[in-house]
Amino acid sequence: MIKTISGFKNKSYIGYTINLKNRLHKHNTSKGAKATKGYKWKLIYKKRFKSKNKAMSYEYFLKKDRKKRLSILKSITDE
Repeated sequence: MIKTISGFKNKSYIGYTINLKNRLHKHNTSKGAKATKGYKWKLIYKKRFKSKNKAMSYEYFLKKDRKKRLSILKSITDE
């Protein structure tokens, strides 16, 4: 999960990748997903999976479960 850095509209984005560093760089240079263009991002949550299928299922779960997503965001801001 990535979140916009301060100074930008407060947004978060969830996605799957094999290369986290490269994916974050693409988002920050407006070459990533359409929803991330025009913003600067920081990584706030990551989780590893043994299979792509499990990773994609968890990504779908987080995108649909707003309570879980907000609890992750809240835990990051409380630190």
